[in-house]
Amino acid sequence: MANDLKIVSAKEAVSIVKSNDKIFFQGAAMTPNVLIDNLCERYEDLTNVEIIQIHTHGQAKYLEAPYSNSFKLISCFVGNNVRKGVNTNNGDYVPIFLSEIHWLFRRGIYPLDVAFIQVSPPDKHGYCSLGVSVDITLPAIQTAKVVVAQINPNVPRTHGDGIIHIKNIDYAVEVNSPIHESITGTPSEIESQIGKHVAELIDDGATLQMGIGNIPNAVLHNLTNHKRLGIHTEMFSDGILPLVEKGIITGEEKEIKTGKIVTCFAVGSQKLYDFIDDNPLVHFKEAGYTNDTSIIKLNPKVTAINSAIEIDLTGQVCADTIGKYQYSGVGGQMDFIRGASLSKEGKAIIAMPSMTPKGISKITPFLKEGAGVTTTRAHVHYVATEYGVVNLFGKSLKQRAKALISIAHPNFREELEREAAKRFSL
Repeated sequence: MANDLKIVSAKEAVSIVKSNDKIFFQGAAMTPNVLIDNLCERYEDLTNVEIIQIHTHGQAKYLEAPYSNSFKLISCFVGNNVRKGVNTNNGDYVPIFLSEIHWLFRRGIYPLDVAFIQVSPPDKHGYCSLGVSVDITLPAIQTAKVVVAQINPNVPRTHGDGIIHIKNIDYAVEVNSPIHESITGTPSEIESQIGKHVAELIDDGATLQMGIGNIPNAVLHNLTNHKRLGIHTEMFSDGILPLVEKGIITGEEKEIKTGKIVTCFAVGSQKLYDFIDDNPLVHFKEAGYTNDTSIIKLNPKVTAINSAIEIDLTGQVCADTIGKYQYSGVGGQMDFIRGASLSKEGKAIIAMPSMTPKGISKITPFLKEGAGVTTTRAHVHYVATEYGVVNLFGKSLKQRAKALISIAHPNFREELEREAAKRFSL
C-alpha cells in the first residue's frame, strides 16, 4: 500500500490546512478522529478555519478552549458532541434538508479546500471504501481540492457508490482502531406500546424508513409476522438484522433497487458492521439519492417513521429544537414524510411518547417560543403515542385538536381541551 498511496504521519497530513480554509469532516461511525485531533493541535498556527459536517462521533475538541479560537463549526446537523458549541459563539447551524446538502458543495455555495475522511485499505484495483458513511461524504470528496484519508482495516467494505480510488487521495494516514459503535438500550414499556401501535400500520410488502433508537427498535420487534418488507432509508441500525435473518425483509416488492437494502449511512454494533462488510444485499448511496422525494415515492407502501420533540394542536411538528435551543437538525424527516405521502399506499408516521421524561406534555397548545417547524401541519398524517394513533390527513384544525388530545397523556388532556376551546371556539 505504501507504494500506491502517499503515506504520511497524521501531523504531516494536517499540515496542509491553512488559515481561512473550509474543511469537511466525514461523520457518524466513520469520523476520522486521528486527523481531527491532530488538526486541533495546530490551533496556534491557524485562524478562521471553518468546519462543515453533519453528525460526528468522538470528542469535538475544535469547539473547546483553546482550540475554538482557531476553528468555527458550520453544522448541517447537531449531535450531542457539538450541541453546546453550536448554541454558543463557537458554532452555527444550517437549517437544510439532508437531500439538499450536496448542493452546498456541487454548486460552490460552500467550496471545500480539504476533506478529512476514513476509508478501507484499497482493493486490488486501487479502490477504497467510504465504509458506512456515504451520505454527504461522496459529494464532498468529489469537490474538495485536497482529500486526506485515514486508512483503516476495520472499515467495512460497502457495496454501492461509496468508493474512492487511491489516485484521488492526496495524503493517507494509516490507523488501526475500531470504528465508532452505537448501542441502543432496551425499549421501555411506553416505547414498546408505541412500537405495537406503529407496527399495526405497516402492511406486508411495505418499504420502510426509520432511524436509530428505542422506538424504531420497538417497531421492528413487532414485525416478526410481517412479510416481504423492504428498506429504503437514510440510515439503519442493528434492529433490522433479526428481520433479515428470518426472511421478513426481502425487498422483493420494491420498485427501486428491488431486493436491496438502500441507505446512505449506518451506525450500530460490530455485528452490524460485520453484516454490512462486503455484502451485496446492502447498497450505500449518497443522501442526495436516498432522500430524494422523487425516488422515494416510486417504491410502494413507503412507511416513514420519524419522531418529534413536540407537536402543537394544529399538527405542526418540531423535531430539531427545544424552543430556541438547537438540539439536532432538520435531517431527512421532511424528505421521507413527503416521499411516503406520495407513495402508492404510503404512510408517513410521527411516533413519540406522550410526554417527556421530565413530565412535560409533547402535545402542546403552541410550540415553544423560538421553536423550529420541522414538518408543517399540511405534511403531517399519522401521529402515534402510547395511547394510540390518529390520522390528521384531511382533518380541519378543530378536528386535529380533538384527535391529538385523544392520544395525549391523560394528565394533560383537560388543560389541552381548555386551550383548544379558547383557540378554536370548541
